[in-house]
Amino acid sequence: MKCPYCAEPNTQVVDTRENEDGDTVRRRRRCLVCDKRFTTYERVELQLPHLVKKNGSRAEYDREKVLASMMLALRKRPVTTESVDVAIDRIEEKLVTLGEREVPSDKIGELVMRELKKLDKIAYIRFASVYRNFADVEEFSDAIREVKKPRVPRTPRSGTKS
Repeated sequence: MKCPYCAEPNTQVVDTRENEDGDTVRRRRRCLVCDKRFTTYERVELQLPHLVKKNGSRAEYDREKVLASMMLALRKRPVTTESVDVAIDRIEEKLVTLGEREVPSDKIGELVMRELKKLDKIAYIRFASVYRNFADVEEFSDAIREVKKPRVPRTPRSGTKS
């Protein structure tokens, strides 16, 4: 693996860890020339379907685009990068299990929204407001009501003080 800092091809693996599911390997590496450290990830390359955009054009699935859109929605939110990676892995797994060669791009948007809803409600609302292109405040309020937890009514304490 080439060092991203000095482009030296000689690097050393310092630490190797698998994720919980065993489908991704994280490696910490050290450059033997500049001594800087960096992380690489190894995962199985799946045959993901092509996307059919709203205008009819086709594009290859791009993990980096999905990551970038999720990270934008999650900006300044308390969600780990590892959690986002796991969420994207679940999205890709769903796409592969569809068994389709092509899927509409809005299917990706729906899968991203489902994962963001699990990760962080605020990020979900941020993404939904752009993805669904809310026309008015009422649509925004509907999305908030959708994620809002129902409040459990307090029961009055019974009994008297002794």
